[in-house]
Amino acid sequence: MTQRPNIVFIITDQQRFDTIAALGADHMITPNLDRLAARGTAFENMYITSPSCAPSRASLFTGTYPHTNGVFRNDEPWQYCWVKDLAEAGYRTVNVGKMHTMPIEGAFGFHERHVTENKDRDHPNLPFYLDNWDKAYFLEGLEKPSRVTQRRQNDYGDKLGAWVWEHNEKLHPDVFTGQMATWWLDRYTGTGPYFLQVGLPGPHPPYDPTQEYLDMYDGRDLPDVIPPDPENQPEALQGLRDFMLGEDADGVVHLAEPTPEQSGRQRAHYYANVTMIDTQVGAILDVLEARGDLDNTIVVFTSDHGDALGDHGHSQKWNMYQSTVQVPAIIAGPGIPAGKSVSDNVALFDLGPTILDWAGVAVPPWMEAQSLAPYFGTEPAPERTQVFAEHSNDALLSGTRLMTMLLDRQMKIVHFVDSDQGQLFDLTNDPTEQNNLWDDPAYAATRAHMVDDILKWRSESPLRTQGFVEACVRGAHSMMSPPLHMARGQHREGTR
Repeated sequence: MTQRPNIVFIITDQQRFDTIAALGADHMITPNLDRLAARGTAFENMYITSPSCAPSRASLFTGTYPHTNGVFRNDEPWQYCWVKDLAEAGYRTVNVGKMHTMPIEGAFGFHERHVTENKDRDHPNLPFYLDNWDKAYFLEGLEKPSRVTQRRQNDYGDKLGAWVWEHNEKLHPDVFTGQMATWWLDRYTGTGPYFLQVGLPGPHPPYDPTQEYLDMYDGRDLPDVIPPDPENQPEALQGLRDFMLGEDADGVVHLAEPTPEQSGRQRAHYYANVTMIDTQVGAILDVLEARGDLDNTIVVFTSDHGDALGDHGHSQKWNMYQSTVQVPAIIAGPGIPAGKSVSDNVALFDLGPTILDWAGVAVPPWMEAQSLAPYFGTEPAPERTQVFAEHSNDALLSGTRLMTMLLDRQMKIVHFVDSDQGQLFDLTNDPTEQNNLWDDPAYAATRAHMVDDILKWRSESPLRTQGFVEACVRGAHSMMSPPLHMARGQHREGTR
């Protein structure tokens, strides 16, 4: 690259890895993500560092694990965000849609934030704020769809959080956010590089496509739900499932034994929501091409975590099953090999130092994430086999103080700090994770070795991250206020 590229970073919320046709999901309709994959490199085994929104995103935007940055749940404050490093390096930094920061609309290094957050916030315990989507609904004089409005329907308990979008399609949060992003791109008149983060709120529940997109999945052969096996799960996960059976979190009524028709209906709505998102990705690619920016823009597409969709008897996330921890990831643009797939185990937060590398910004030595840049070169990248994830201090996963996952090649362990119970899976022979080897004597040595690797990882972490606190103190002002340095060719009034 002869000049620093623009970077468009598209992040969906709660999108499973098996939702892009070009990456092997034959049940999906994703023509625009397919063309992005044809232009770029796909990471087949991209894993999150925490199975819920804010911890995953705080980890992504700091390059550190939750136990380092202190964000284990959605309402805990962020202390650092590498976006400010891009702004200080001359990038115009813009957020459209969801970031899930705390505070919700703090600057965190962005010159501009046009926030649209969660679809369903109608719960008395959630922080109050009015985002751009709220304002659009206010101007229309309408009540936003939510679990509160849907509870008025007699069949609410049978829908499993899946319903058809009935308002103007432009008010759908994924369409609204996608069109805001294309609007910004169409109006931006600057000449310097830009970093545009597009946070699409879906397919996080409620699963709410328009009828047009839902019709596309009528009669399609959709993947079956992995059967529930609560009696074989650690008590903490049994407690999580019990909680979800009694709480319509995010508008999802979870049933112990849904009918195949109910499960299929829920999945059809979810997949149709992904196809709606695919259309918005196509619109972003089209406006980049119309601007003449496509050849100098690196586009990243990924998600913050997946969705169980009933697999193993679970709803949404907060667990360490593959449906939750593995996410899609595609990167395309200058310097990125086309049509390439990477099979190594890599982590979502590795995108942080990768983006800094593209921008010519020094990667802080305390970052625990590793740049993916070696995968885009001509020489073979060093093999990477291990990824870690953790979750703690959550109101929903209340049965454990800390849950940790280690995936080493195809062996996966889930450790609970306060229990002798756990999970151990051989993903080569058991890809759907139905045979827990935790108590199998034949795997005792494997289990002990992997627990020891978790101990070493946690012990080495504070040594690696000593400079993180100092970086947080230095960046405290810029985190909460818009960057004083405006990128060359700042956003001006008028159209191109």
